[in-house]
Amino acid sequence: MRLESTPELEVFRRKVRAFVTEHAPGVKAHSGVRAPEPELMPAIREWTARLYEAGLLGIDWPVEYGGRPDAHPLEPSVVAEEIARARTWPPVGAASLASAALIEFGTDGQRARFLPRIRRCADVWCQLFSEPEAGSDLAALRTRARLEGEGEKAVFVVDGQKVWTTNGQHADMGYLLARTDADAPKHKGITAFALDMRSPGVDVRPLREITGTTDFNEVFLDAVRIPAANVIGRVNDGWRVAMSSLGRERSGVAARGAELAAVLDDLVRLAERTPVTLDDSATRQTLGELAARVHVNAAMIGLAQSRMLHGTEQPADALLGKIFFSELNHDLADFGLRLQGTDGLLTEEDPGATADGWWQDAHLYSRAYTIAGGANEVLRTQIAERGLGLPRESR
Repeated sequence: MRLESTPELEVFRRKVRAFVTEHAPGVKAHSGVRAPEPELMPAIREWTARLYEAGLLGIDWPVEYGGRPDAHPLEPSVVAEEIARARTWPPVGAASLASAALIEFGTDGQRARFLPRIRRCADVWCQLFSEPEAGSDLAALRTRARLEGEGEKAVFVVDGQKVWTTNGQHADMGYLLARTDADAPKHKGITAFALDMRSPGVDVRPLREITGTTDFNEVFLDAVRIPAANVIGRVNDGWRVAMSSLGRERSGVAARGAELAAVLDDLVRLAERTPVTLDDSATRQTLGELAARVHVNAAMIGLAQSRMLHGTEQPADALLGKIFFSELNHDLADFGLRLQGTDGLLTEEDPGATADGWWQDAHLYSRAYTIAGGANEVLRTQIAERGLGLPRESR
């Protein structure tokens, strides 16, 4: 296993850092995967297009769509890490997932239609997977799509409901999973679609969360007509399409390490400024424990990247990383809030709030990470079964 960076990657990192410093659209005020305010979207679209134009996004795409076959496999991770280190906005939406699905399973016509628009950020994508009764158990989804017509006039008519759709209020396109064969086993009979979010029958309703923001949305689909030409992959093979595109999305893992390191630095500075000083043994012990866990998280990322480079990935790698990150992220924010005592109750825009209420917002949001991508309790079961080979849980 090799955890150290290469000289070539460090040259690339300096290039990315300089680019981010010059072009980034300002500091992202909240932690986590958040939806920007509408007035920020033009700047974020321009920023995203610049990243593609500079060859810093879509690095592993086909050459004809701007990819660079000679690039180091970890360059996307470096870009994600430097964006996180600068605490600026990453590209919003699910374009990385959609593009992975289109590149591997889409037709030539679909790639020619959608990929250039992703590069220009003419289309922001959202992910339409989760449902009220299908979150961690995604294969239980109930949204239905039925085929009408034949040939070029064939369309799928979709009815159902999606939820927890980040950036749905900003999206031009949706990466949708819907059931097309109700009689097939639940992991079969699912089809992936590219959905125009402006289609009649699409109703996006933002959800106001405990943070006071609206990062997630409900999306209702009422007799929405999708051209059969927008099926990604084969009909009834959508589960394989979705799992493949999710599996290719690795760069965000590196960003998580940079985020936690920055939060740890902020936590130490906060401790120095609060009545509970660094001379307090309990505070020092907790900070030491959290620092050790941040370094373990970085080592886990390095191990996962090393295995990826050598083709030795293990089924539990991504699951372990997600659980460890999400619970450490919560504990960092929780301790930051507790250090403030009753001042931690002050919210954003209160004149007396520490860091304009950042710690409180981060604490309230942190539970979302323990559910997103599969609840940690479910993922632990998957680690036992897939990673350790234990008998499957009785159903």
